[in-house]
Amino acid sequence: MSKDHNVQSQQISDELSPRTLVARETVYEGRIWNVLHDSVELSDEGAVIERDYIEHPGAVTVLVIDESERVLMVNQYRHPVGMRLWELPAGLLDIAGEPPLDAAKRELWEEADRTAQQWSILTDVFLSPGSSSEAVRIYLARGVELVPEDHRHTRTDEEAEMITEWVPLDEAIAQVLAGKIHNPTAVIGLLAANAARATGYATLRDAEEPFDVHPGLRNQ
Repeated sequence: MSKDHNVQSQQISDELSPRTLVARETVYEGRIWNVLHDSVELSDEGAVIERDYIEHPGAVTVLVIDESERVLMVNQYRHPVGMRLWELPAGLLDIAGEPPLDAAKRELWEEADRTAQQWSILTDVFLSPGSSSEAVRIYLARGVELVPEDHRHTRTDEEAEMITEWVPLDEAIAQVLAGKIHNPTAVIGLLAANAARATGYATLRDAEEPFDVHPGLRNQ
């Protein structure tokens, strides 16, 4: 039976919980991510569990907002769900040694032909911690400028079909609550931006803060 703990809300925080790794095997090697099989000792008494999960490089997402409180959204085809989804500019942390903030700036340039002058952290999330190590940092970007045509990234495959649209933040949130926007980092980013707006974005973390909740970036 679970026990309730009297913890003040401001003290609630996820925490690292190191366990003994008994064995690890790569059971599938993919183009972008692998599937691992771990044997993990849960306690000093020797209880061992077996878990399969996706080893993911992690990602960054960028919520761009302008002075009119409009959010820059991108629309693209997602094959696993067979739908075109409204999302935020985003991409994998798949370049070795690239800092997360630099990756976010690169993705904004590649996917939305924009640069931004002001950067903050909206939040950090695990998208499916029961089955994947994927960690995502969601940034807030302001002071956005359009990149000249001769300096834009050439998009290919699904990205070549991308559409960009400025959407009022309140309208986007209404669409989230109506079940019309499904991408998880878009949902989280929009709701987080709405909460941050209430404080004038004054409580957001510095964009350079280490992304040390990411399993692959801890202790760096």
